[in-house]
Amino acid sequence: MTEGRATHGARHVAIIMDGNGRWAKKRHLPRAMGHQRGVEAVRTLVRAAREMGLEALTLYAFSTENWRRSEDEVSTLMGLLKRYILADLEEFVANNVRLKIIGDYRKLAGDIVELLEDALARTAGNDGTTLVVALNYGSQDEIARAAASAAAKGAVTVEGIEAELDTAGLPPLDLLIRTSGEVRLSNFLLWQAAYAEMVFVDTLWPDFTPAHLAAALQDFAGRERRYGGR
Repeated sequence: MTEGRATHGARHVAIIMDGNGRWAKKRHLPRAMGHQRGVEAVRTLVRAAREMGLEALTLYAFSTENWRRSEDEVSTLMGLLKRYILADLEEFVANNVRLKIIGDYRKLAGDIVELLEDALARTAGNDGTTLVVALNYGSQDEIARAAASAAAKGAVTVEGIEAELDTAGLPPLDLLIRTSGEVRLSNFLLWQAAYAEMVFVDTLWPDFTPAHLAAALQDFAGRERRYGGR
């Protein structure tokens, strides 16, 4: 157990990164600038997660519903994803960060899929913090796929479905954070969040810092988790 985890007790934290567009609008900037600043927040937080002793950090990067956004915005998001992987892959390798993708990422553009699969292969042997990126992800779709896979193997049980989820092999979700003041899960980790603690903050994602994460972990450390008991 690392010193960071000994302090707060969390192994796996997930974040719904919300508010890039509002951040840009408040500053009279194009939405693309909000997304760009959001990527910088991701970069800073991934580095901090390792220092804080997290085993897994899951980020909601692109949902199945995000395809409804304008073609220009989707193109911007995909371009930023490519730049992030290209710029930070060597850092992942050097710092023992393992990349994992959840969602049907193989439906993205071929050049992005190629980049992602190269990054997955190059970090597969790392055993430090796992950075889990949800791409073309929707939790209802994930549960349906997992249930179908479980049914093909025999009786459908809770354990059987869990074994087929995209998150199989990761530590159970301890804490789910959503930024920007919205208070909903937006089809994210619905199964995994069954007994996760939740923190909703008003901070827009581009302004979310390691200090905000540390505060959420401190809040988590003070909670009593009953899992349905007393």
